[in-house]
Order: sequence, then C-alpha cells, then structure tokens
Amino acid sequence: MKIVCAFIIMCSLIANPVTGEELKRLSLDDLSGVGLTIQPDATVKAEGKGSIKITTLWPTVVCLGEVSVLNVENAKLVYSAKVKSDLDGSAFLEMWVSVAGGQYFSKGMNDVVSQKTDWKTIQTPFMFEKGQNPEKVALNLVINGKGTVWIDDIVLSKEPLK
Repeated sequence: MKIVCAFIIMCSLIANPVTGEELKRLSLDDLSGVGLTIQPDATVKAEGKGSIKITTLWPTVVCLGEVSVLNVENAKLVYSAKVKSDLDGSAFLEMWVSVAGGQYFSKGMNDVVSQKTDWKTIQTPFMFEKGQNPEKVALNLVINGKGTVWIDDIVLSKEPLK
C-alpha cells in the first residue's frame, strides 16, 4: 500500500509541478546580468605575459585555485599576489584550509588594495602547528565593492615559525 501511495504522489507532482513567483532571472545571453567578468589581460601585467582582470558590479569572492598535498607542518603558509585596483571599495586575499576534516580561513583584511592603486604585493598567512598538515588550500580574492581588480604573480610559500 505504501508503494502505491508513493507512486500516486510522485505522479501527481510530475503532472502538477510546484510553481512559485519568479523574483529574478539572470539571462546569460550577453552576461550583462551577471555583473562579473573574469578574463586574461595581456596589456596590464606585473610580470610575465599577462594578468587576470576581474570586473564586478557588486561585492564578490573569486576562487583562483586549489592546491593539495602540501608539507607545511610546523610552519607558516603565506599566500601572496601582486594586485592592482580601480575600485569603489577594497580587495584582499583569502585562504581556506582543510585540516583534519575541519575548514579554517585566513583573511588578509590588514593588507588590502582600495580605490585606484598601482601594483602592490598583498598577502595573508596561515600558521600550522606540529602534527598539522592541510589536505587542501583554496586561494580566493575577495572584492568588497565594485570596480576592477587585476591579479598577477600568485605565490604560495612556506616560512619557518618564529
């Protein structure tokens, strides 16, 4: 009897899908509704052949990459990058670290770019005690505001604890 009831309810849901009031639709035909563009920029660069140009209409977090299999036990992990901005707001680096099943973060809120700046190296550290080693590390750029940020020369380095 339970199987029959479940079948009738499922058929009813398929025939009469739940509808709601549509509040907003983002068309992806021309990306104007998305408010975020990420593209390579070969003309504006701190080093090498180019940078990444990020333009946003509102605050956003951009994941630039993920790294795994690091040996940073009993050391300081430092995420740094060269950043240039033309912002109504600020931007900083953020690192999410997976250790022993937990998620932890480091936000470089004391080392930011804001308004219109030329290339500046900013960073955020994460300390690992003896016996701690990350399973993975996510490298983000946090933009609090709107405008354009260029990022180049991203480096993840290991330093001894002092």
